[in-house]
Amino acid sequence: MAVETFSVAEICAEAKRASHALARLDSAAKDAALLAMADALEERAGEVLEANARDLEAGAEGGLGEALLDRLALTPTRLAGMAVDVRRIAALPDPVGEGIEARRLPNGLDLRKVRVPLGVVAVVYEARPNVTIDCSALCLKSGNAIVLRGSSIAGHSNAVLAAVAAEAVAAAGLPEGSISLVAGGGHEELAELATHSESVDLIIPRGGEGLKAALSAVATVPVIYAAAGNCHVYVDASADLEAARAIVLNAKLQRPGTCNSAETLLVHRDAAPDFLPRVLADLHDAGVELRVDGRARALAGSVADSLLDATEDDFATEFLALVLAVGVVDSTEEAIEHVNRYGSGHSEAIVTSSVEASRAFTGGVDAACVYVNASTRFTDGGEFGLGAEIGNSTQKLHARGPIGLRELCTFKYVVEGAGHTRA
Repeated sequence: MAVETFSVAEICAEAKRASHALARLDSAAKDAALLAMADALEERAGEVLEANARDLEAGAEGGLGEALLDRLALTPTRLAGMAVDVRRIAALPDPVGEGIEARRLPNGLDLRKVRVPLGVVAVVYEARPNVTIDCSALCLKSGNAIVLRGSSIAGHSNAVLAAVAAEAVAAAGLPEGSISLVAGGGHEELAELATHSESVDLIIPRGGEGLKAALSAVATVPVIYAAAGNCHVYVDASADLEAARAIVLNAKLQRPGTCNSAETLLVHRDAAPDFLPRVLADLHDAGVELRVDGRARALAGSVADSLLDATEDDFATEFLALVLAVGVVDSTEEAIEHVNRYGSGHSEAIVTSSVEASRAFTGGVDAACVYVNASTRFTDGGEFGLGAEIGNSTQKLHARGPIGLRELCTFKYVVEGAGHTRA
């Protein structure tokens, strides 16, 4: 099977062969394979959870923080949710063959622009074993073969999940190599995968800046970077402060180890005297380490003595933990400037009752997702109706924001004539 020990070259070559067959499959065949995958996840849940328990034990012994352990953990509920997501992806419209445009040229040729699969998509990821299933389902539905390379932190979980998925789709009639796992090697293996341009059409890294730097140094395969999330919530002068409190707490606390959680809170000077004492106390009580500028400290009230002074680096950092940088600004324009200077272009939010302020923020902030009166935690393929996501791109070419089925396709021009020749 695809999860046995093969060289990177062998795995990529088999994936390329599989991609040619997958590109021609009809929707019914792909959907049947995905439903078989979802069923297998439920039937073999015990194997998956046992493997995940081994990874969690090793992670705890190795000193992984709570946020990373949370990203690594699978529970019966999370595993059931993964199966539900696979079924949702199966139920989505098939993007392959979708017409983008069609027209008759002045010379009588009929030109159609249609979506087609990319071919072989490699996904390199850290910590989150659910990525194994989400990305496999999205790639198969969009007619692509997938080569997975997870981190050693989730090694046992990824191996079992990849085996479950690969065996299920093969039994449903999909070609061997549709889902493959590269495992067991070090940086040399990553470099080989990232330079297999004859077989791999796209590589998507999901992880920290170290992983991205390692890939960017060697990759010859096109890369879409699923970027870090240094996300902000800006509370405007006109904000409903109770709504702002709920949004800030949700954006920071709901799952602090995710890329769409808030890492910086900015508050307009007119709202700060009423808002900061309450929200900082709430965050402090929830265990958040608060790193604040001088103006925020002066308005912090009862928790002022527990606060740390924010540095320049704090405002530029994706903490992925119960840590939050806090600053006071004089205007919406200053907030926009701060976000564009320090943000990663992922997800940014404004809480406001002002149409003028919301338009300035949504127009001025350079990010893949910009929210008005909503938490940044909604940046997610599932929440956006995409079934799941293969990552969140902050790039501006080909894909931006959650990468779903259509973003895993390219297009081709199909041109039909009647014996046309060019003069």
